[in-house]
Amino acid sequence: MTQIASRPDDLVLLDATLAGLADHFDRPAATSRAAVRDALAAYADGLGVDGLALRLEGHGLEGISVGVGTLRRAGTTPPHARDVGTADAPGPGPVFGLVPVVARTAGGPVGEVVSDPPHPGADALARGAGLVLDARLARASARAAVDRLRAVDEAARAVAGVLSVDRVLQVIVDRVRELVDAKYAALGIVDATGRIDRFITSGIARSTRDTIGEPPRGRGILGHIIRGGHALRISDIGTDPRRSGFPANHPPMRTFLGVPVTVKGRLIGDLYLTDKRGHEQFTEEDQRLVETFALHAGIAIDNARLHEQVQRLAVVEERERIGRDLHDGIIQSIYAVGLSLEDVPDLMEEDPDDARARVDRAIEALDKTIRDIRNFIFGLRPELLQGMALAAGLAALVEEFRVNTMVDAEVRTDELDAEALTSDDTGQLLIIAREALSNVARHARATRALIDLRGTPERVVLSIEDNGTGFAVEAARSPSHQGLGNMRNRAHAIGATIVIDSAPGAGTRIIVTLPRRDAATPGGEM
Repeated sequence: MTQIASRPDDLVLLDATLAGLADHFDRPAATSRAAVRDALAAYADGLGVDGLALRLEGHGLEGISVGVGTLRRAGTTPPHARDVGTADAPGPGPVFGLVPVVARTAGGPVGEVVSDPPHPGADALARGAGLVLDARLARASARAAVDRLRAVDEAARAVAGVLSVDRVLQVIVDRVRELVDAKYAALGIVDATGRIDRFITSGIARSTRDTIGEPPRGRGILGHIIRGGHALRISDIGTDPRRSGFPANHPPMRTFLGVPVTVKGRLIGDLYLTDKRGHEQFTEEDQRLVETFALHAGIAIDNARLHEQVQRLAVVEERERIGRDLHDGIIQSIYAVGLSLEDVPDLMEEDPDDARARVDRAIEALDKTIRDIRNFIFGLRPELLQGMALAAGLAALVEEFRVNTMVDAEVRTDELDAEALTSDDTGQLLIIAREALSNVARHARATRALIDLRGTPERVVLSIEDNGTGFAVEAARSPSHQGLGNMRNRAHAIGATIVIDSAPGAGTRIIVTLPRRDAATPGGEM
């Protein structure tokens, strides 16, 4: 058996050569290639050979082919070099020796080492280079596997957070196309009969889709996947006997990968990808990636559907609640007012004082009814507007705002005595806060918002501020922007002052100051 090296110096030179080779595989560049050549030259000198050439190739790695001495031009070995020669071998010219590298791919040997003349040290270099190549191929394979898993995880996270069915379908098809680097992708959603009733695409321009006409309905290859319920890879769909053909104006497509999308064992659709970039066809690894992603896609579609169903049910339940409350409370109150006024025409002659009193009571009742209706319009239950409900109402507003926007909102409140505000004060302050938060969501482009409620012995102070773009307060507003005017009118209606502090780029702060009602009563603390 050939020894790796015959002298201690040979081991050092061999180690330096292999280290340079490993560095080149990690960071392929002209400098690392030159370092390999220098190390190879030193090793050739150490072996006492006239020339040494090294060629290595590996899938997923940038190969290297270098030569020194009489084999300076690597890869140009004469035909007879494959015969291991001796000093007295026949034939003109120098004698060459070749040793195949032990690292292999599916296609066979991936490199060779050639020395001139043949030398046992070349065998040592070949085996060492093969080990380096094996290690780098394993590392590259592990890195590629990690990258693939990371890509699937990122794609799955992207679809998991989408709660609109239409939006999640488009995100799924866009992400799966990026996942395997396909030119085109599509997602077909099937109905109860297995026919495609929704077809979402990625990679095809809108103008092209419009010229194609009606989307596919599940014939040909697409229908084969739907009926079979299993993945399918095709190298050329133009020659596949299961095809039904492309409609007019359809872009040409060749390679194909189709994967079913299921939820709880039930087929809901299929992912289709065509024309993998830079490759002849989709690989088994591509299929595994798409199948893994299809599991997440099915869950995301199901979640989005459930979310929309819950939203619809919530709307229906809220409408029913408001209808019941209106019927049981407000409508009955209006009906009672009408009954109380039926006798007023007669009483105006018989008992004017009683008629006047009934009209006054009716007006008071209608005023209360109007306030209740206004509260329903703004989504506020009447019971939240009593006594100490301002803090609870603000908390509910902020929670709703936080759920429906991407703004980080916070509420800070003092506890107020029940007598500090009237129900009308509470309702108007809640409406002002709601209007201010609506402006933050629509116009401010803010990332944070804060509602602060503070009570002193004399007054209640409510402030709403954000870190958004701000605006010039005195600038003219268009007729469609009535929010600030509405807030001013509501503040004035309850005897409050309102200050709107804002400037471009400086955010906005709205401060409403209202006298405490209990501070104005006789005997109250000052």
